[in-house]
Amino acid sequence: MTIETHQKIDRSLSGTPLELRPDFSRVELVAEQCMAADASGLVHGGFVFSLADYAAMIAVNHPNTVLGSAEVRFLKPVRVGERLIAEAVVEQRIEKKILVRVSVLRGGEAIFDGMFTCFAPQKHVLASA
Repeated sequence: MTIETHQKIDRSLSGTPLELRPDFSRVELVAEQCMAADASGLVHGGFVFSLADYAAMIAVNHPNTVLGSAEVRFLKPVRVGERLIAEAVVEQRIEKKILVRVSVLRGGEAIFDGMFTCFAPQKHVLASA
């Protein structure tokens, strides 16, 4: 399956797709030093969110997919050097609105969970009317 959306994303910051099939994606991210929020090596949650968001977008896999909202829970902290896997599953499609459940795992342990409300409009959101 070909990735139809978010084709210019920086995979070093948002993850590398490992698996893509209809309504499902699995994306890997290794937390790098540049993601540290402090000297202890705590990874800023924005990078974990970016991984989850990217997994949701490619699970939808529509060229114009955008995020409308997200309800998320950060369950465990992440350290520099850890390998994270995001799994995204489309749970419901209602016309252009798509609900995607995303779990981020570290060694099989859930560290993040979220429900992403995505939209797939006919035109790109930046296209002139």
